[in-house]
Amino acid sequence: MKPKSKILIIAGSDSSGGAGIQADIKTVTALGGYAMTAVTAITAQNTTGVSSVVPVHPKEIGKQILFTCKDIKPDAIKIGMLHSSEVITSVIRALNKVKTKKIILDPVMVAKGGFKLINEKAIKTLKGKLMRKAHLITPNIPEAEVLTKTKIKNLEDMIHAANILLELGVRNVLVKGGHRNTKTMNDVFLSKKELKIFKNKRIKTKNTHGTGCTLSSAIATFFACGKNLNKSCELGIKYVNQSIRSNLNYGKGHGPINHLSSIRIDRKFK
Repeated sequence: MKPKSKILIIAGSDSSGGAGIQADIKTVTALGGYAMTAVTAITAQNTTGVSSVVPVHPKEIGKQILFTCKDIKPDAIKIGMLHSSEVITSVIRALNKVKTKKIILDPVMVAKGGFKLINEKAIKTLKGKLMRKAHLITPNIPEAEVLTKTKIKNLEDMIHAANILLELGVRNVLVKGGHRNTKTMNDVFLSKKELKIFKNKRIKTKNTHGTGCTLSSAIATFFACGKNLNKSCELGIKYVNQSIRSNLNYGKGHGPINHLSSIRIDRKFK
């Protein structure tokens, strides 16, 4: 099978394999894409939490992006963990040279266990510069609250936050509702022309490590393959839910989801 699209992933490494670059590569590959990477940080973590974060130098991150894209130009770019203002600035400079238009930004700020992954100066640079370059941003509720300086308690608050993000210059936004303790999961997609609420039944499990990384990479892959943004979000959400249902139950904390849930293996390898 030949890959249908080429995706450049700019994000941090998760040593446990459940989130970050590792989850991104698995997602893109499982959905029929070809994954390339620019690693922004190396983390020591497992399902119970993050032990340490070692940043990659901003210049080296820029080099990874430019040298990779000089040879193989991506159809879409997914951006995850960018831990400092200097890193964000370096990424922006590289993106200006690469000129790939389909950019999906997952504004990663806090790990599942509560470990903070980005500083205040970086948040300001993210809001002031990088968000406007993205075709879509995919904040969860805590991230949307930080970016909009509002409190989100219900669906109306999610829509209000999405509107604020559009006012800040974002072209399209998907506010993820997983942090709300409700039986029905609501994800809000908003553009200047369209409001779409994706409704799904909540799956009862603690094993949701890496769902945000997985969703943004899935959306990038579908988008790169020619689906429109709304449909890419819909299919990405379906893929994540399917991967959550196929419960791996690995680790003692918030376990990973099953990225291979979309693949049917008919041949036995000996």
